[in-house]
Order: sequence, then structure tokens, then C-alpha cells
Amino acid sequence: MSRVWARSLRGRVTFVAAAVAASVLIPAGVGSVVVARSVIEAHVWEETRDAAEQVAVESRGGDLPLGAAMPLPDPYVDLIQVVAPGGQVIGTSDAARNLPRLSDVWPTPDNRVISTTNCIPRMCIHLTAVRVSPAPSSNVVYAGRTTPGLLDLRLLETVVFTQIVMLMALATWTTWLTMGRALQPVGAMRAELDEVNASDLSRRVTQPPGDDEVAELARSVNGTLARMERSACQQRRFASDASHELRTPIAGLRAQLESAQLYPEDTDFVALVDSALRDTDRLEAIITDLLLLARIGSRVDVVKERVDLAALVRDELSCREDPLPVKLALDEGVVVDGVRMQLARVLTNLLDNAQRHAESIVRVVVTRCGDMAVVSVENDGVEIAPTDRECIFDRFTRLDAARSRDAGGTGLGLAIARDVAVAHRGEIRAEEYRGGARFVLRLPAV
Repeated sequence: MSRVWARSLRGRVTFVAAAVAASVLIPAGVGSVVVARSVIEAHVWEETRDAAEQVAVESRGGDLPLGAAMPLPDPYVDLIQVVAPGGQVIGTSDAARNLPRLSDVWPTPDNRVISTTNCIPRMCIHLTAVRVSPAPSSNVVYAGRTTPGLLDLRLLETVVFTQIVMLMALATWTTWLTMGRALQPVGAMRAELDEVNASDLSRRVTQPPGDDEVAELARSVNGTLARMERSACQQRRFASDASHELRTPIAGLRAQLESAQLYPEDTDFVALVDSALRDTDRLEAIITDLLLLARIGSRVDVVKERVDLAALVRDELSCREDPLPVKLALDEGVVVDGVRMQLARVLTNLLDNAQRHAESIVRVVVTRCGDMAVVSVENDGVEIAPTDRECIFDRFTRLDAARSRDAGGTGLGLAIARDVAVAHRGEIRAEEYRGGARFVLRLPAV
């Protein structure tokens, strides 16, 4: 059982709560018992001292009747004796009539008041002895009462420590129940995670309501599952795209080589090498883009830096030799946190797409809108129909109107741009633009 508690977070927290409760309640209980006993005892001795002093005053004035039936100054202090120097009891109250001398203590002239306890047959008493006068022949007045049950029978300790045990048990049980309820969603999440397998990553754990640590854990787990699902989906899409898109150039290359093998005398080897190189270049471009798509958002590429978008546009254009002019409208100081190489690839893909479809000019705009950095690449080519503005970002998608002019592309440029934007917590869209096409990239600005 102890091993189960040691392995269980619920058990360990409950044990710690019980230990903390014990470390607080036990010293508090001991202290309260000590204080309560001191207060009760001081009150009892105050009563006996006051009664003894009053009897001593009456004895000095000669107003005290000796013998039995001595009047009581305090009804709670019912044991009173007046004792002569020889030890003879010369006066007593009714309650002390048949009792032996209440105490053997004898106050001195220098210490004329003594409070003490004494046990006589059948009882223990708290009493105060007061010397009537400093004279050697002075009598001594003893005034006392039966020791209260809270002091004599340890009743106070029993009550206090019973309460301590009950409070500790209540704290332990409450912690056990509270931790059970708090960890119940964790157990449910564990059971749901056990049912997740590599072939189906679409399942999510149940997220408890609220914003506490368990809810944050559920959100983190669901986020991790979503990233794993996206990664698995990327891998499957990579395999599917590679097998689908690479088959055509490989088949063409193989057909050319087989024809050259069968009819070597009829083969133009210079043209064959040129065609094979073109197919090889296309294969290399497709594979490079597919690998980039599979890598976007992975841990290899999360080294981010501050990127000034206006400077990035100028740097990229300085390395290009575009057939059509590019008009710029760049706001300075528009900065984002991102992977510079990936953002440059997005800009390159958008510029390549615009150059292929533009009639006479391409325009690049960098601005800031609220807390978003906006990069817009426009061209004066064919407009994009509203029904095509979403599917154009799918892999290997080419619009019918653009097929004849879209030579040289892999069909992955806009798909790469979209995945990079999503990995940077942004978005890219094809928006309505009169007399051409406009692609707008939005990223969180610094």
C-alpha cells in the first residue's frame, strides 16, 4: 500500500498535506493546552488568594469567628482553614471541617503569600497560604478549592488532541478527494492518449473547462497531437505527391533512353542529352520543393530572427533578373519574427508567379496594418476567379487559363508559400484585384 501511495501523485500530495497539517495542528494544540492550563490555573489561584487575603484581613481585625461554620468570601473557594503556629487548626469552613490540614507550607514574614497544590485523601486541591501578620506568632490562612477537572483529569488535553486528530483526518480526506477530482481529467486524458495510434492521429483529448493547469495541459496535448497529425499528413502527402508527380518525368526520361538504346543510329545524342538534362532539372526542382514542404515548421527550421520586410524585398530583387519591371511601395520598419530563408522563398515564389502571369508590370507593397505586417504582390495579368482563390494554393494546381504560360514551374510554389505563412502564424490569400491578380501575405508584426 505504501508503494502505491509513493508512486501516486495523489498519495504523495495527500501525505504532504497530512504532514503539514500535523506540523501545524500539533504545536498549535500543545500551545493552546499550555496557555489554557496557565490561564485556568492563574484564575483559580487568583480566587484562592483573594479569599485567603480577605480572611486574613478579618482575622487581623478580630472580626473572624473561629471554629466551624466560617463564612466564605467566595462560594467557589469552599476550603478554608486558619492554622496556629503549632499546626493546630483553629478555624475552618464547613467543607473543610473533617479534612486534615490542607498543606504543610508555612509562609514567612518575607514571603507571606504562597500558592501551591496539594493532594489529600479523596481529592487534589489548589490553594493559597497567607500569613496574617509578620509576627512570629502569626496564624496562617489556607484558602483552596478542588482542582478543576480540566486540570486534574487531563480532560483539556483529551479534548484538544481529539480535535487535532479529527482535523488531521478531515484535512487528509479532503486532500485525497480534491486531488482525485483534480486528477480525474488527467486520468481521462491518459486513457484517451493510450487509444491514439500512429495510423489515426485525428483524436483529441477532452479539455476540461476553465484556465487552470490541467486545462492548459489538455490544450498543449491537443496542440501536440495536431502538430503530429500535420506532420504525418505532410509525410503521406509527400509520398503521394512524389509518387504521382515524379512518375511523369521519370517515364519520359526512361522512354528517351530506351529509344536511344533500341535505335542508336537514329538518335540525336546531343538532343537526347539536352532533353534528359531538362527532365533531370525538373525532377531536382520537384524533389527540392517537396523536401521543403515536408520540412517547413519542423524543429530544424525554428531558428527565428528579426526580419525587416522592406530590406528583404530589396535584397531578393537585387539578386533577380526579371523580364518585367517591378514597382515598389515599401514602408520602412515593418519587422517580423521569422525564418529569413523561408520568408525569402515565399517572396521568390510570389515574384516568380507574378512574372509568369503579368502583362507588363509587377508591383510589391509592404505596409503595416494594426499588429500585422502585410506584403502584397500584384500583377496586371489574368484575374483569378473567386472560386479558384482557395484551390490555387493546393499542390500541383494550375488554372486552365494559365497552363500555356506556366512553363517551368513545379506547381508547388504557392503551396510552399501557404505552408510557410501558416508556420509563421500568418496567412496568405489571393484577393480580388481589378485587371490582374493580387497575393497578400499577412504575418504578426513585431
